[in-house]
Amino acid sequence: MIKDWTKQEILDIYNTPLLELISKAAEVHKQYHKIGEVQVSSLLSIKTGGCPEDCSYCPQAARYNTEVKVHKLMDVAEVSACADNAKKGGASRMCLGAAWREVRDNKDFDKVLDMVKTINGKGLEVCATLGMVTEEQAKKLAEAGLYAYNHNIDTSKENYDKIISTRTFDDRLDTIKNVRKAGLTVCSGGIIGMGESAEDRIGMLYTLSILRPQPESVPINALVAVEGTPMEDQPPVPIWDMVRMIATARIVLPKTAVRLSAGRLTMSMEGQALCFMAGANSIFAGDKLLTTPNPKYNEDMEMFKILGLSPKKAFADKTVEEEISH
Repeated sequence: MIKDWTKQEILDIYNTPLLELISKAAEVHKQYHKIGEVQVSSLLSIKTGGCPEDCSYCPQAARYNTEVKVHKLMDVAEVSACADNAKKGGASRMCLGAAWREVRDNKDFDKVLDMVKTINGKGLEVCATLGMVTEEQAKKLAEAGLYAYNHNIDTSKENYDKIISTRTFDDRLDTIKNVRKAGLTVCSGGIIGMGESAEDRIGMLYTLSILRPQPESVPINALVAVEGTPMEDQPPVPIWDMVRMIATARIVLPKTAVRLSAGRLTMSMEGQALCFMAGANSIFAGDKLLTTPNPKYNEDMEMFKILGLSPKKAFADKTVEEEISH
């Protein structure tokens, strides 16, 4: 049974002395997950830039003067080729990101549905992050074979308005509800390093912990400060904050895949090893995460070899669930 955490309990966990915290998180990880198994996901920007939102961290917002060039929606054949490359590189999940405020019922959405069908046909889990979706749109995605929908809450409810004004915190939760109603798995997390307090980090984890069911996937991102965005002068996130956040997420969300997401490029292998010890069991691989740089596939595979990690197979969780239900 999933425990109902209070904010104070989560804060107490977060403030545990670091080595003790890693040790506790590792115990929880061992109980619910296979040690040394890490899911490799590939993230592809299928429509880049020109977004009408004002998310302070995002170089794809049309109102900020960044180096990101606007690209229209990719063709299905091009996405299919990217999926083949991702699979060759050891990925078991392909995530499609479009810089939209919300999904509209038009030819572009039909094209995305075709992309989902195509990638699903290759035996890869497909995740999409396309902005806000209605329940009907989420159902269409599910029918096309979508496995997960990503919609991050970004930060705490209290801190949210300092980061974004064009969409509310409740709008984000409504999208997550629509995704759930459509029978999709939920991927939702946030970003640290945006000038938030420890309480804001806890507030974000608290919101995710009270969702029922809890999200199957929680990405923990370290801000990649991009020139031209309001966050360009934010200092880099210390690796210890990242380890602390992942360990806390692992304890509070025991069954969830905790994804070590943006910010890995500046992390040492030792730092990433601590994140895996603390309960991270998923990474995004490939040269780019939407528009920000990321370690290369071969570097990640070398790290897997050194640390004795193995890539998780696609749909492994579904298989386990089916075995339990039968």
